[in-house]
Amino acid sequence: MNLLRTKSIERSLADADEPGRGLKRTLSTWDLMIMGVAVAVGAGIFSVGAEAAAHHAGPAVTISFVLAAVTCALAIMCYAEFATAIPVTGSAYVFTYATVGELLAWIIGWNLILELLMAASVIAKYWGIYLSNFFEAVNLNVPSNFAVGPFTVFWGPLVVVAVFTFILVMGTKLAARINNVFTLIKIGIVLFVIVVGFFYVKAENYQPFVPPSQPAPVTDTSWQLQPFLSLLTGAEPAMYGFAGLISGAALVFFAFIGFDVVATSAEEVKDPAKTLPRGIFAGLAVVTVLYILVTLAVTGMVSYEDLAAADAPSLSTAFSLVGAEWAVVVISLGSLIGLTTVIMVLLMGLARVMMAMSRDGLLPRGLSKTSDRRATPARTQILSGVLVAVLAGFTPVELLSEMINIGTLSAFVMVSIGILVLRRKRPDLTPAFRVPFGPVIPILSTLLCIYLMLNLATLTWVFFAVWLVVGLVFYFSYGYWNSRLRREQAAGIVQPGPLKTK
Repeated sequence: MNLLRTKSIERSLADADEPGRGLKRTLSTWDLMIMGVAVAVGAGIFSVGAEAAAHHAGPAVTISFVLAAVTCALAIMCYAEFATAIPVTGSAYVFTYATVGELLAWIIGWNLILELLMAASVIAKYWGIYLSNFFEAVNLNVPSNFAVGPFTVFWGPLVVVAVFTFILVMGTKLAARINNVFTLIKIGIVLFVIVVGFFYVKAENYQPFVPPSQPAPVTDTSWQLQPFLSLLTGAEPAMYGFAGLISGAALVFFAFIGFDVVATSAEEVKDPAKTLPRGIFAGLAVVTVLYILVTLAVTGMVSYEDLAAADAPSLSTAFSLVGAEWAVVVISLGSLIGLTTVIMVLLMGLARVMMAMSRDGLLPRGLSKTSDRRATPARTQILSGVLVAVLAGFTPVELLSEMINIGTLSAFVMVSIGILVLRRKRPDLTPAFRVPFGPVIPILSTLLCIYLMLNLATLTWVFFAVWLVVGLVFYFSYGYWNSRLRREQAAGIVQPGPLKTK
C-alpha cells in the first residue's frame, strides 16, 4: 500500500487540458487582486479587530494584525512559487500531491474543503443576520428566520447562496465582474467609516498600548476556549500581554484566509507566471492596510476596556459609545455588501478544490466535468451551493467558525514544507516566482503557522481531530481504491517524466 505516491507536475498540467474537464483562462491581475480583497474584507473587518482588542491584545491588536499579515505573506510566497510552477486548479491539494504524496494531499484537500465549506456557511449565515440588522437599522421589521415545524430556517443564506451559485455556473468572468463592482463599493464604505472614526480618536485610548497580562475569566468551559498550547504546557489561561498579542494574531488570521482561495483560480488566470504573484501580493497589501487602519480607529475611539464590557464588541460598538448612532446604518450596509462577495469567492474556491480532487478519482470523477458552453464545473458548483445552503440555512454552523483558521493554517504548513521538497525533487523547474532567501522563508512560515495553530482554542483542535478521522475513513473506504494514480501504477502505466530544461 503506497500512500506516499506523488503525481507529477506534467501529469497535473496534462489533466487540466483533458477535454470536458478544463477551465477557461479569463482572469487578469486586477481580477485576482480584487478577488483577494473581496474574500478577506467582509463583515469581519468591522468586528474581528474589535473582538481581538477587547479580549486578547488591547490596542496592540494592530501588532497582532501585522504578525498575522507577515505569516500570511510568508505562506503566500510559497503559494506563488507553486502556482507559477503548477498553474492548475486545486491550490494546496495539488501542490501537496506533487511533493509529499497522495495521503497527505488527501488530508490537505479534506482540510481545504473544511476551511471553505465552514467559511462559506458561517459567512452566509451571518449575511442573513446582517440583512435583518440592516432592515432593523432602517426601521423595517424583517426577521432573519422562521419556523417550519420543529426546524428553524434562516432564509437569507438560502437566497444569497442560490444567487451566487447560479452566477458562478454561468461563468467565472461574469462572476469576476460582479465581484469587482461589489468590492469597490465596500472598499469605499470601509474608507468612509475609517475617516469618520478618526475624528473621534483620543490618544489616551491607546494607553497602555500592550495591557499587562491578567488571568482569563474561569468558567466551566474555560478549557474549551483556552489556547491549545496553554493546555499542553499547563500554563494558566491569560488575557493581554504577550500571550494575548499572539492569541489575538491567531484570531485575526481569519482576516487573511482569502489568499489561498485566490490560488485555487490558477487554472483560470491569463499568463499565470506574471498575473498570479502580482494579483495575490497586491490584494494582501490592500487588505493589510485596511485592517490596520480600522483597528487604529476602533481602539482610538474608545478604551479596549469599554469594548470588553460589550456583549459582542465591534466597530458599531465603538460608534455607539461615542454617540454616533447613525454610523451603525452605514456599517450594517458595509457588512452586508462585504459578506456578499466573500460568499461568492468561497463558493468558487470550494468547487475548484472538489473538482481537482475528483479529477484524480479521490472524489467521484463525475464532479470534475465542466459544461461545454461555459467551461465551468457546474455539477461541483451546484453541489457546493447545496452543502453551504443546508449548513447555513438549517444548522448553528457559526459555532464552528474557528475551524476555518485551523484548516487554512494546516494547508499553509504543508505548502511551506512542500516548497522545500519541490526544490529538492525537481531542481530542473524554473517557476516565474521563487521565494527569496533559500529555505529560510518556507521554514519560518512553517514554524509561524504551527505556532498560530497551537494558539487556537482547544475545542477547535477537538473538532479538527474528528474531521480528520472522518476524512481518513472516507479516503480508505473510497479515495484510495478509486485513485487514478494508484490504478495506473497498478496497470503499469508510467506517468509523463520531467520536462527537459532549456
